[in-house]
Formats: sequence, structure tokens, C-alpha cells
Amino acid sequence: MAQFSRSAAVDRLERLIEQVETESMAVPVRELWVYGDLVLGVDPVERLSVYCTKELLFENDDAAAASFRDSHGIDGVGKTVSAEWAREFPEALRANANGHVAPEKCLAAQLIDDEPIHLEVCNTGFERNVTQRLKGAMARSDYEQILDPRGVCLWVDGTRSTDAFEKLRAGELVFPTLAESLTMLGMDQEQATEAATTVMEYRERQDGVTVRGDIV
Repeated sequence: MAQFSRSAAVDRLERLIEQVETESMAVPVRELWVYGDLVLGVDPVERLSVYCTKELLFENDDAAAASFRDSHGIDGVGKTVSAEWAREFPEALRANANGHVAPEKCLAAQLIDDEPIHLEVCNTGFERNVTQRLKGAMARSDYEQILDPRGVCLWVDGTRSTDAFEKLRAGELVFPTLAESLTMLGMDQEQATEAATTVMEYRERQDGVTVRGDIV
């Protein structure tokens, strides 16, 4: 199974941030976090989990929308993703099952190659989404999509956290177990243990590049 050494995983995150800083993006990117195994000091890292906070894009370029619908069979370019970006990176255009452009898939196509990386993309910040996803999981007793709260912010609005990168490289960050983290967020112990087991089993079934888009 493909995996990263801890050093290689941190290097990969730095390259990803460089792309966000220097290349056009399908939608504006506001924050980048890493969570899960890497922040726990695991070495090697079987999967790298990245959280991207993006802005919702509401453009109204009807001409671009019609052009890309004709050329690529994809709706929404120039409305929910940047038309300028699409002209520069047409190979990264991706649609959902309904044929509408999917910003999270576009970001993944541009930023990630064929490698064991999971990308979470949402219009709200990591900490708020952790809480929202946990509430939904508890209401449904469906724990697979719980967002692991053990994360660290690497980049916000163009500013990189040098301290976070240094601690990642050294494996110096300290977090409780996933079950303990979930009890701190309001789950009882039995729920938290079951949820942590479910999340870990779900992760083990994932392979290669995966991406999930979320709107809160």
C-alpha cells in the first residue's frame, strides 16, 4: 500500500500550500488544515487527511457557462467555479452526478495526484464543521462521516504557520485518543468508543485519492 513517511507527508503539505498560494483556484481558498494520523506523530502515514475551507463563489458569467456546457458538458462554470480558472486548468474540471461542476472535485484534481490523500472541502472552518458533523452523526447514529477533531491549522489567508510545520516534522503535537476527543465534544463514553471504531474502520476501507464536499 502506498504511504508517506512523516517527513515526506509534511513536504507534500508544503507543496500543496505553494500551489494554493501561486496558482489560480477554482474557488477562493481561505484555510488549510491537516488532521488525523500525521498530527498524531504517526510514521509512516498511510493516508494524509487535509481540510480546505473555501469561499462560496457566486459569479454570473452566462457566456462562460454556455461555452463550457458546449465544450465539456459541464454546467455551472462561471457561476460556482471561476471561468478564468477553468480556461487555465480545463483538465481539472470535474462534475457531480448531475453534470454540475463540483468545486471540491476540481480542487482535488488540481492539487492531488494519484496518492493516498483525502481532501475535505467546506465553506466553513474546521472547528465549526467538526461540531456540525458530530451533531448530525449523533442524531442519526451514523458515525462514518464524523470529522476527526484532532487537527492543526497550517495556512490562513496567505499566512503559513511555521510553528505548526516544525511540530509536525518533529512529531511534537499531543492529542488525546479519538474516543477521548469525542467525549470532550459531548458524546458519552459508549457512543464515543463505538464512533471511534466506526471512523477507523471506515478509513481503513479508503484507498488512493478521496474527496468530500460539504456545505454548512
